[in-house]
Amino acid sequence: MATTLRIGNVRSHSAGFEVNRLRPSKRELELQSFVSIRGSRLRNVVSNVSEKSDKQRVGAARAAVMQAPAIPMRSRKMMKLSTTVDELKNLRLITAIKTPYLPDGRFDLEAFDSLVDLQIANGAEGLIVGGTTGEGQLMTWDEHIMLIGHTVKYFGSEIKVIGNTGSNSTREAVHATEQGFAVGMHGALHINPYYGKTSNEGLIRHFSSVLDMGPTIIYNVPGRTGQDISPSVINEISVNSNFVGIKECVGNERVGAYVEKGFSVWSGNDDQFHDARWNYGAQGVISVVSNLIPRLAHKLLFDGKDVDLNKKLLPLIDWLFVEPNPIGLNTALAQLGVIRPVFRLPYVPLSIEKRWEFVQMVHDIGREHFVGDNDVQVMEDNDFALLARF
Repeated sequence: MATTLRIGNVRSHSAGFEVNRLRPSKRELELQSFVSIRGSRLRNVVSNVSEKSDKQRVGAARAAVMQAPAIPMRSRKMMKLSTTVDELKNLRLITAIKTPYLPDGRFDLEAFDSLVDLQIANGAEGLIVGGTTGEGQLMTWDEHIMLIGHTVKYFGSEIKVIGNTGSNSTREAVHATEQGFAVGMHGALHINPYYGKTSNEGLIRHFSSVLDMGPTIIYNVPGRTGQDISPSVINEISVNSNFVGIKECVGNERVGAYVEKGFSVWSGNDDQFHDARWNYGAQGVISVVSNLIPRLAHKLLFDGKDVDLNKKLLPLIDWLFVEPNPIGLNTALAQLGVIRPVFRLPYVPLSIEKRWEFVQMVHDIGREHFVGDNDVQVMEDNDFALLARF
């Protein structure tokens, strides 16, 4: 027997079985209640449609779309295994981990796993997966969520996994964040919409939409987004129980102001994180340079103020950012032999002159402080693969 379902003037036939629902589900009752509360509003909207519009719509199905109550997509198992906001607030060294590639441009998971092992062995407490450094901006969302899930599955018991699930689009950010928490990430990192910039009220609504899903760090980097997330926006969204803190790139004065308000703050500037920690009270750093020298970064954050070591590392940090991140890091890791020299365009390696400079810096600081076991090498231009299709 075929069952006919009628919605407006649209029919749908399901052949081969009958639909026999004895009573509505709990979810259906919730939605019925939600719709009935707003029923008068819906009737008013329909009654105000003009006669001309009615004539144009004769025979067409009508639908009123209203936002349903937010019901997070999560399981009891997931909630039992989840990380608390306070646990994330206590992290000090968080590495924005590099994503390495195979010659055809797919993820090199073997190299990725080795990089993560090195971070864990040298004291990193958290990872940003698919951030700017990890080239999330060059990934499909399928790749992005897969890498988050892979990291959680194999390393989630040893290090906190924070997925960069931010987006220009609130809808995309919500969807990616929901998926990220579904595959087990411990927290989310969210940037403000960077090309489709919005107002402060828009930022508040954007961040509020994702904060409801789980522990979240807000990332402020005006140098990339072209828009500063103002303290007034942070104050407004900080009341959400899932607000973890801020990755702040404006500078240490802003870091100090947030610390005075009781917020957890991570410096987003490798050249400032030592002072941010010891002079301004920052919790720690979300770091790029720790991909290269995780043990020394750990020392700067945990062993007290060390002006001499910080000064010794500043030339390396300046070198890393002579071109936009992650160009310098990709070049350095390839020269150290811990990743293949494969770049997804538009990123290209640093110049041959800069590659020679890096070799000298490694010798000055000490090869033993850098990741990997291979000798540092100067690579020629034709050693690098630059991929436009992958």
